[in-house]
Amino acid sequence: MSPRGPVSVLERHTFDTLIDVRSPAEYALDHIPGAINCPALDNEERHIVGTLYKQQGAFEARRVGGAMVAANIARHLRERFADQPASWRPLVYCWRGGMRSSSVVQWLRLVGWDAQQLAGGYKAWRRHAITLLETICPQLPLRVLCGPTGSAKTRILHALARQGAQVIDLEGCARHRGSVLGTLPGVTQPSQTAFETLLAQQVEGLDTSRPVYVEAESSRIGRLTVPMPLIRHLRASPCIEIQAGTSERLAFLLRDYAHLGDDRAALVQTLGTMRELHGQQVIDRWQAWAAEGALQPLFAELMALHYDPLYARSQSTHLYQWAQRQPVQAENLTDEGIARVAQDILVLP
Repeated sequence: MSPRGPVSVLERHTFDTLIDVRSPAEYALDHIPGAINCPALDNEERHIVGTLYKQQGAFEARRVGGAMVAANIARHLRERFADQPASWRPLVYCWRGGMRSSSVVQWLRLVGWDAQQLAGGYKAWRRHAITLLETICPQLPLRVLCGPTGSAKTRILHALARQGAQVIDLEGCARHRGSVLGTLPGVTQPSQTAFETLLAQQVEGLDTSRPVYVEAESSRIGRLTVPMPLIRHLRASPCIEIQAGTSERLAFLLRDYAHLGDDRAALVQTLGTMRELHGQQVIDRWQAWAAEGALQPLFAELMALHYDPLYARSQSTHLYQWAQRQPVQAENLTDEGIARVAQDILVLP
């Protein structure tokens, strides 16, 4: 057995399994990357115990909750932990390193496993994630990929990663494409805390002596807010502009956003939110095209009347090194063309 003292967040990688014993609802909201959920109390049980604590006091809450925790631990021993060897070393956490995780650790140790408790629980991880974003983000040698809508910035970012570059995928963490039509089909955005956890996980492994590529974004991606230490540093960092022809961009959008034609009613509704920006006549025309599934004329006008003017206004305002940007030409935006653009970016001085 290793020492019994609670384990710090920085030591979590030295264990075989990270176990989150909070309720499924707490786990779904956010959890430490890589943790599995083996709740000491499920959602309903946690509600019952909390109500008892408020109405009848700590003793009654512990009496009833203790029986529930014991039953759940027994089930985990029979099912989730049944095949673990004697040498298994799990690290267990709850909300703040309290009774739920200590109860599970005690039972796992009685079996003979070298179970340890995470000091401070999830709240310690949350403080660690915030500190990572506040301290590491300003040190990163960011290179900001810019380009009007349809210039395949996200795909180029992924191509850079495949070619060995360091990247921060803001839209991937946010599960959103960052524009008015950026909702991904069948995908729900994470909570704000889970978004920050995903960003902290990406930032934690970066080498600050090598360039880090990131896509230019506003401070909000869908309903999520990019942490201020990152957005401030992004705006002050050198820019690389992807330059692609209008026809190539339109062809790329028609391929990449083809799914919008699968739910025409939703597309019509989304376009309606832009009425104040473009007026009744323009929105009526766009909604008619959306209802017909006529994406080519719709996207062509969205580029000309909405996205390109917005891009022209926003870059010089929000990106402080925009005037010194380095241009990279994209002859085409096929998979092969995107890979070539990534290669060209990697050899920039």
